[in-house]
Amino acid sequence: MTTIEKEQAAPAPVPTGRLAGLAAYATPLRVAGGVLTVVGAYLPWATFVLNEGAYPEQATLEFFTVPFGVTGFRLHLLLFGIASIVVALAAVPAKGRILRAVGIGVLAISVVNGLYIVAEGGGLGAITVADGVAFGAIVALLGGALLVVGANAGGIERQPVWTWRLNPWVERALLIVIFLLLLLLVAAVLTSGGQGGGAAYAGAIFLSFLGAVGGLMAALSASGLFAWITALTERHRIYSVVLLLVTALLLPLTSAGTEYWMTVAATIGVYAATAIGLNIVVGLAGLLDLGYVAFLGIGAFVAANLSGAAASQIGIALPFPLVMIISAIVAGIFGAIVGSPTLRVRGDYLAIVTLAFGEIFVRSAQNNIGGLTGGSNAIPNIPAVSLFGNDFNEGLQIGGLELPPGFLYYVLIVLIISAVMVVFANLKFSRLGRAWIAIREDEDAARAMGIRTGPIKILAFLIGAMLAGLAGAFYAHKLGTVSYESFRFLESVTLLAAVILGGMGTIPGAVLGASVLFVLPEKLREFSEYRLLLFGIALVLIMRFRPQGILPDAHRRAELAPETDPAIVAAEEKVAAEAKEHKP
Repeated sequence: MTTIEKEQAAPAPVPTGRLAGLAAYATPLRVAGGVLTVVGAYLPWATFVLNEGAYPEQATLEFFTVPFGVTGFRLHLLLFGIASIVVALAAVPAKGRILRAVGIGVLAISVVNGLYIVAEGGGLGAITVADGVAFGAIVALLGGALLVVGANAGGIERQPVWTWRLNPWVERALLIVIFLLLLLLVAAVLTSGGQGGGAAYAGAIFLSFLGAVGGLMAALSASGLFAWITALTERHRIYSVVLLLVTALLLPLTSAGTEYWMTVAATIGVYAATAIGLNIVVGLAGLLDLGYVAFLGIGAFVAANLSGAAASQIGIALPFPLVMIISAIVAGIFGAIVGSPTLRVRGDYLAIVTLAFGEIFVRSAQNNIGGLTGGSNAIPNIPAVSLFGNDFNEGLQIGGLELPPGFLYYVLIVLIISAVMVVFANLKFSRLGRAWIAIREDEDAARAMGIRTGPIKILAFLIGAMLAGLAGAFYAHKLGTVSYESFRFLESVTLLAAVILGGMGTIPGAVLGASVLFVLPEKLREFSEYRLLLFGIALVLIMRFRPQGILPDAHRRAELAPETDPAIVAAEEKVAAEAKEHKP
């Protein structure tokens, strides 16, 4: 009997909470929510002309020119509605969990587009005046609410565990398809709504698309698919890593292959590499560092002074690989110096020590101590990296393929991140990594078991600082100028948020967290003064509903969300099955 069959044979979940009285109406509520979502997709959403038609498509439904007659967010709602009806009526495992995710996606799409229409119309009157009431937003919003209510009324089942094993070559081919879909999804997210500017409704389109993607991802996760894909990648770990590297290198060949997005991607790569280093200090060793961005700055200033910049007081120009090595070593030395107080302090006191170091670095750089930081004038005109006479900040043409400016910098940062990932992965599963994790869980118990906590904590600061210094050297050459303003306390907070948001202790989590925290502000520029407000709300929601992080470590998942951990679910199912067999 497969896992899916066992899930279907299991008794239905017992509804609890305030909606338990609606258990008998769960299926009708779910179907009604799906139907209303479909209807809302076809109704008009605005009673006035907005963006040359009913927002954002034309007022007349295009049945003869567009499949399903709708496009954009209306198409997303239509697909969600149809999927909800099918799932509600079919014998699908964890249907309550899946429908709740779909309902939240419908609500997100409806709220984002409804609020934008209200804002463009000058207030709430935009929904109720002119030619009549535009019921599209209201009906779709009601449909999403009914889906969530119906899902909770019928009970939220346990996430199923898929145990399917295919032929190894079939699994490898399937991994290629999965990574190609991931590449297309990333390109679609980056290019939706334009590249950080453009039409007035670009930000709303992006948020709406993000809500649709979030609902889809949550539904697939609730079905157990993502857990199965994770197990699949673990069975083919090296193959998956190679595919991930190839996927990243193929991004410039998609719709996101523009100079703008290559520049943004390179900046994201710098902070992703730095976040992986911070993950050693915070995620593995559990040492709260609030001044970590200073090591990124140290690496950047060392590279600026050793690369032949006109404003450098040293006046030498070393090769780029040697500059990166020296920057990493110097940053590591400062990391060991900062880590030495950890022998005596921990917790909040350690956070204050690291915060003080970050502020000391910023003030020293601002005052141009030793003439090494340029003070308020910064260090400009840092030479670009070049290879075979071709500068990395210029475009590249290979045969008939024309690659955008910044492509070579993007490839370089991808390779740097790959190297940092290899270092992190080997450290995490090594004896040293296990010692860091033991210190994070209970330092006193780790010391009692014979772990030399002092030197091991200093090693965490040293290695994390070296990775940040490596990224800082790349940052200096890519940006062409280094200023103390780029390494303030807010940057440390952003890096720490990236680690926690993505999932502490995981490599993909740090990369994804850094990507989210730097793509969202770029895509939300259209909301001007509301941009940071929306950004903060998004972080609050993610931490509320996903406290373990987007891509959590196994320990964090087992601690904060045990119902989603496949090992815990399988163990509980085994205990329940044994108890049922021995029941008289």
